[in-house]
Amino acid sequence: MYPLLFRTVLTRFDPEFAHHLGALVIRVAGVEPVASLVRRLTAPGRTQKVHALGLEFDSPFGVAAGFDKNVTMVSGLGALGFGHVEVGTVTALPQPGNPKPRLFRLVADRAVINRMGFNNDGAAAAAARLRRVRRSRRRPVIGVNIGKSRVVAVEDATTDYVRSALLLAPLADYLVVNVSSPNTPGLRGLQAVETLRPLLTEVRDAAGDTPLLVKIAPDLDDPEVQDIARLAVDAGLAGIIATNTTIARSHLATNAKAVEAMGAGGLSGAPLKARALQVLHLVRDVVPEEFVVISAGGVETADDVRERLAAGATLVQGYTGFLYRGPLWARQINRGLARGR
Repeated sequence: MYPLLFRTVLTRFDPEFAHHLGALVIRVAGVEPVASLVRRLTAPGRTQKVHALGLEFDSPFGVAAGFDKNVTMVSGLGALGFGHVEVGTVTALPQPGNPKPRLFRLVADRAVINRMGFNNDGAAAAAARLRRVRRSRRRPVIGVNIGKSRVVAVEDATTDYVRSALLLAPLADYLVVNVSSPNTPGLRGLQAVETLRPLLTEVRDAAGDTPLLVKIAPDLDDPEVQDIARLAVDAGLAGIIATNTTIARSHLATNAKAVEAMGAGGLSGAPLKARALQVLHLVRDVVPEEFVVISAGGVETADDVRERLAAGATLVQGYTGFLYRGPLWARQINRGLARGR
């Protein structure tokens, strides 16, 4: 039913407006007694539990950062069957993001282009909401993804990240440093090892006992991917997330002129699948077995998740697939994984 609804109704709406409509439904799914009823349909099986980062995940499949930027859908997403929810990206300072329109569907490619620009209510607002959601007895594992405030100069990025980490790490099950979004000027330059090392070291110290991970771009050269993976290990991080969205536009089914008209931004969804899998292999080849690797990018089916786990992913994340699969997406993944055991 959802594919028909998507084709006939949802595609008529602006993508960002449609996302806000979906968010309303998800929030309702997280409120009792609705949440208990939803869980009866969606709860992962006991055999799907994963132990990582000193935590227990009900399922290896979770929601990537960007879907719940302002910590408003955690309970609903958990009720829908996701094993973890990574909120954000959160910045120290509240910011509106880039001008609209800034989210575009590529239906023929089962993909999305976004240039949202870390639109969020800021770290203080996120902290207040995290305190509330953590009081819930039934909640998924919560990761918090932090990024650089747009108005902060690149040379002051470390101080900005530390400010967010001090406020949010005590309320997060794990914390992620995002230096790989293509939508904040200068951000991806922080992935250079000589710049990234001191940033990660200071954020790690600010995070205290909260496990810290770093999220990288798929557009790095292979040696750069492995250099950052080694750095993450050397710096005492708990893991790495591979990957963020891509600035590449090759091999798309969508009309090239239409894609060009959409403009700049990060591409996510099915076209990212092959590169995300490559990056997963590159990272796993140079990090210890116990080092956590979360794979994201182009994940849509249970077979996709199973393939990432077989390739060495500890956990798997998705985002764009929610748009094309609908609110029972996590249930479909979890049921598919259970059948494949």
